[in-house]
Amino acid sequence: MEQEQTSHILVEDSSQLSQIVEDLKKAAVIGVDLEADSLFHYYEKVCLLQISTPLRNILIDPLAIGDLSPLKTIFADPGIRKVFHGADYDIRSLNRDFDIEVKALFDTQIAATFLGIKETGLASLLRDRFNLTIEKKYQKKDWSKRPLPKAMLDYAIRDSFFLLPLAEMLEKELRSTGWLFCVEEECERLSKVRVIQKDHTKLFLKFKGAGKLDPRSLTVLEAILQFRDEMARSLDRPHFKVMGTGQLKRMVIVKPRSIKDLEEMRCLSPRQISGFGRPLLKKINKALNVSEDKRLVYPKKNGRRLGPKIARRAKSLKEWREQRAGQLGIDPSLVCPNSQIQALAIVNPKTREDLVEISEMKNWQRELFGNEICLVLNPL
Repeated sequence: MEQEQTSHILVEDSSQLSQIVEDLKKAAVIGVDLEADSLFHYYEKVCLLQISTPLRNILIDPLAIGDLSPLKTIFADPGIRKVFHGADYDIRSLNRDFDIEVKALFDTQIAATFLGIKETGLASLLRDRFNLTIEKKYQKKDWSKRPLPKAMLDYAIRDSFFLLPLAEMLEKELRSTGWLFCVEEECERLSKVRVIQKDHTKLFLKFKGAGKLDPRSLTVLEAILQFRDEMARSLDRPHFKVMGTGQLKRMVIVKPRSIKDLEEMRCLSPRQISGFGRPLLKKINKALNVSEDKRLVYPKKNGRRLGPKIARRAKSLKEWREQRAGQLGIDPSLVCPNSQIQALAIVNPKTREDLVEISEMKNWQRELFGNEICLVLNPL
């Protein structure tokens, strides 16, 4: 098995890719994984694409080939099932880098969740189902470097190789438990996710804890975030390799104004202070000198205050959800997440047909739980 799983074809030019595409057209199912370089570069990219069929393992090097458009027909073919694990990032990355759309997706992590499995990571599933230990020591390596060592190539193909027998096993269990149609709908939704373009005008909105800051501190935070983003972009590094979150928080609290302040804080390393201390201080001082009426204010949530009737409905739904999830042996958030509970409590549907008004609900939820939800909200 070890020799079989690491045996692979490395595709590094367009002619090879064209031939592989012709072979893949004959496949009924493929396992797919990818490796990227988000830990090493500002603009992350897919550095290796792994595809396994029941007959062969294929490693495709997009950095060598460049144009992966021949693969579009494979991923868009509804007659070829594509098995991923935790596909959200992969789906977004394939579309961002190669304009690839994925149809007929089967996500083994979603499948495991509907089967009530607690540890849904791929390593845990392979350990529990096949008694296999998958080493993750290459997971955080720089996959943009070339040439890739044989050990990294061998590591890369293992996930896609084992996805196929895992998917077959999980699908069989989903059929016997009746959850398969739910997983298929969730996978269909997942296949449509896309990368959201970053808003560089207000970076503080994505910074944890920013909502608790006063306007002066928030203005300083935004100045530091903008500086870090500019530095990361110019150096082609991820944000955390310019300044860490802890360093940012410390500077927002202390608000250093001079090199001496930075040195006494012992927040930045001597190398960081020497490299960009002065331009950083210039940004901080400029932010500190902003007039009070022009300081940033964290936007308030427009959430509506729930009245007592709506609150009682929400409580009843949560109690029902916990009980129902326990009976089914799945996570309560699958049955009815909090966002749906609030929407249901507000709309207060009387019949299953009324549930169509609630966009947050999936079709499978309406089918399985629609009547129960209406009865909880409007008991006889």
